[in-house]
Amino acid sequence: MTLLKIKKQYMKYIFTLLFLTVILTNCSTPPTKEGNVIVIGNIKGLKKGIVYLQKIQDTVLVNVDSVSIDGRSEFVLKSEVKEPEIHYLYLDKNDGRQYNDRIDFFVEPGEITVTTTLLDFENDIKIKGGKNQEKYIEYKKMIKRFNERNLRIIKENFEATKQKDDEKLIENDKAYKKLVRQKYLYTINFAITNRKLEIAPYITLNEVFDANIKFLDTVAKSLSPKVKKSLYGRQLIKYIDDRKTKENSTE
Repeated sequence: MTLLKIKKQYMKYIFTLLFLTVILTNCSTPPTKEGNVIVIGNIKGLKKGIVYLQKIQDTVLVNVDSVSIDGRSEFVLKSEVKEPEIHYLYLDKNDGRQYNDRIDFFVEPGEITVTTTLLDFENDIKIKGGKNQEKYIEYKKMIKRFNERNLRIIKENFEATKQKDDEKLIENDKAYKKLVRQKYLYTINFAITNRKLEIAPYITLNEVFDANIKFLDTVAKSLSPKVKKSLYGRQLIKYIDDRKTKENSTE
């Protein structure tokens, strides 16, 4: 993959985030008042705003619960789940801005504590939840390193383009391809290592969906029976089957 494609993918990533944020802003599903998941949160420094708990339902991002903040930064939100599932904490600061902040995390029956700050909503986040969330935090720390290295390569490539340094461009292209391989291998190995948790099929679908079908198959076959039957396990298996069908039809 060329570095020009890297830039295009990076811009596509940014636009995707913006698009998701617009969806988050305009969700209108009535909030749930009862549930087997209780999210106890605190956004330090927040005086006024609305905090939403959201999830994807039938491919649409919907509000599960919400609370208005007016003076106190603590809040409680609830959801109902049958199995570990990704939810989003979305903050509308009532500041007139179209784009606000959101955090994704695994929820499962029981209590989850979420603390962060208004100053740096996404980076100051601390979440204490179940096993899937613990592993998700571990995984995201490593992926953050990969992303930071990727941004450095993009920056270096931009400078090399201005300087017309073809040797540096070739070097950056090799570095990028190596980085992608490392990220994919790390994700596949992480998923297989955590095959008894729902995070395994989730990160496979969301981070390395375009990997070689053999790698995806390896992950799917390694999943425990329980995880294979889970929401993300079923989605991964269906995705692999669909890809195989499509690839076979083009041969």
